[in-house]
Amino acid sequence: MHLESGNNQLMSEINVTPFVDVMLVLLIIFMVTTPLMVQGVDVNLPTATSQALPSNEEHLIISIDNDLKVYINDLEVSVAFLTQKLDAVLENLDKKSVYLKADKQVPYGVVVNVISQIKKAGIDSLGMITLPEDDEAS
Repeated sequence: MHLESGNNQLMSEINVTPFVDVMLVLLIIFMVTTPLMVQGVDVNLPTATSQALPSNEEHLIISIDNDLKVYINDLEVSVAFLTQKLDAVLENLDKKSVYLKADKQVPYGVVVNVISQIKKAGIDSLGMITLPEDDEAS
């Protein structure tokens, strides 16, 4: 006895459901792992041609001197309390921007630590203050 169906043809359509499932799983994996791969600190660096800051605005400047002392404008602050002090200073300001200047003898690790503390305070933009390059030096 032989059962026959009226349709002996092979199915020639591609089943896209497994393909879509795999692509969605890969998309979720990439969305989760991409933020973990970023290890740098987001800093808005100045351009090569330095321009003077507008003088009509008062800027919040964080300085690191050669003795590794940190200042908010002229007030000395320890690095451990920098985030809390910045939160208090910037509490009522709409524009949360800070400028950082450091002595060229300060170790890189100290500067990165201060930048990290500034970013923890929720600063929107961080600018670096530098001296213009001398034309004779190049």
